[in-house]
Amino acid sequence: MARLDVYANPDTGERRHTPYFVDVQNDYIADIETRIVIPLRREAAFGPRARDLHPLLQVAGEPVVLDTAAIGAVPTSELRKRVGDLKQSRAEIQEALDALFGAY
Repeated sequence: MARLDVYANPDTGERRHTPYFVDVQNDYIADIETRIVIPLRREAAFGPRARDLHPLLQVAGEPVVLDTAAIGAVPTSELRKRVGDLKQSRAEIQEALDALFGAY
C-alpha cells in the first residue's frame, strides 16, 4: 500500500455514489492496521463543491470529487482491490488537505 493509491470502496452498497477511496497516509507509517483515506465520490452525486476542499479528479476515466472533509481510517484488510493511483494529482490533494487542516 502506498500514499495516493486508489482502492475500490469495499462497501458494495455505497459504490454507486462513492466508488473509490484514495490512501493519503504517509508511507513511513506502515505497521498499523488502518490507512487514512479520503472518499472519492461521483461528481453527479456530490453537489456543490468548495473550491480548494473538493477538487475534481479522474479515476479510470471517470470524474470524481475528493470529499476531503470525510477523511477517515479504514482497516487495511478492507482495501483489497487497488484500481490505480492519483500521483499525478498530488498537488491538488495536498492543497485540499491544507485547506482542511489550515496549513495555507
